[in-house]
This record gives sequence, structure tokens and C-alpha cells, in this order.
Amino acid sequence: MSNKQAISMATNNFYSALNILFTGNGQPMKDAWSHTDDATYMGPDGLYLIGWSNIEQMWNSVAALKLGGRVNPKQLHTVIGTDMALISCIEVGENEVNGKAETVSIRSSTVFCKKNDSWKVIAHQTDLLGYMS
Repeated sequence: MSNKQAISMATNNFYSALNILFTGNGQPMKDAWSHTDDATYMGPDGLYLIGWSNIEQMWNSVAALKLGGRVNPKQLHTVIGTDMALISCIEVGENEVNGKAETVSIRSSTVFCKKNDSWKVIAHQTDLLGYMS
């Protein structure tokens, strides 16, 4: 499989995991990430986390919120290297907070790192969402 195909699959896996996370199941999101000390997260909640142990705790908390809804990448742009890749996009969709639909439309960048022929998220950064920060 080419790196282009593998990154396309990793990207689809990441957004599928994100949408599953909104149902309360955080395991697919945890599986999508590199479990290393150099992983970073700067998400719509305003957090800046370094290291897998911190990021894993955050995903557990987000799963517990059961935000519902669906978010997908639009205007996806991909840059692929030998063992790292960057995707930039607009994440669009909605979540449900306290019974109210909340619109999602934020800029996002995700870095994937290739280890042992597997592409995992090593960094994720987005704009803030008012209902999460």
C-alpha cells in the first residue's frame, strides 16, 4: 500500500474514531494515536497537552460527555513525507450539548507518524469551540 493510501485510511480512521467517541466509546480514538511522550494535543477545549498519558485522560473525559452528533473533514489538504504526514482541513458538523445542537466549523491540523508500517496521530490542533472551552 502506498503512503498516500495509508494516510487516507488513517485520516478516515481518525474521523470515524472521533464520531464513535461522541457516542461515549473512546477506544477507537485511543487506538488511532501514538502512545508516546512526544504526542501533543491542542483541541477545541483550549487544552494544551503533551504526552500520551495526558492525552488519554482527556479522551476519557470527552467520551464521558457523549456529545453526540457528527464531525467530518472538509477542504482536506494532505502533505506526505517518508514517515510523517500532515492533514489540514475544516472540521464541520455538530454536537449535542444539553439537548441543543451546537455547530462545529473549525480549522484543524493533524500530524501522523509512521511506526512499524502503521500511521498513528502524533499531534492534533484545532480552533476553539465556545461550548467546549
